[in-house]
Amino acid sequence: MKTLTTLIIAFVLSINLGNAQENKTGKNITVTIENISNNNGNIVLGLHTENTFMKGQGIKNSETKIVDGKVSVTFENVEAGTYAIIALHDENENKRMDFHENGMPKESFGMSNNPVNYGPPQYATAKFELSDQDLDLKISL
Repeated sequence: MKTLTTLIIAFVLSINLGNAQENKTGKNITVTIENISNNNGNIVLGLHTENTFMKGQGIKNSETKIVDGKVSVTFENVEAGTYAIIALHDENENKRMDFHENGMPKESFGMSNNPVNYGPPQYATAKFELSDQDLDLKISL
């Protein structure tokens, strides 16, 4: 009886652990930035919905060191939907955008779709759809 109980427990645990591995339903978004002006500081990226865009942290965030003017970051297990990505070259590593006295950014930044904005970033020009396939994006700063 003790052996049977042990086998049942082992069987239930193996099923639960197997199911935990299969619950990954989202896709990956890999972002590559290749035109970084220098290796100072970090690149900070945020994956945003319309509700979080330009309002602080994204739904997923990443920070990475720059190597030879390039970075590549993958947001894993992202559910299908509409998103935008903002990237900041945080040269002084203070985890925020720095501005000149006239309001212009001191540090370079970019967004998904690489829109040309003549004002604050807009979700409408940076948004993209994630559906049933992994996605590779290139962002220019």
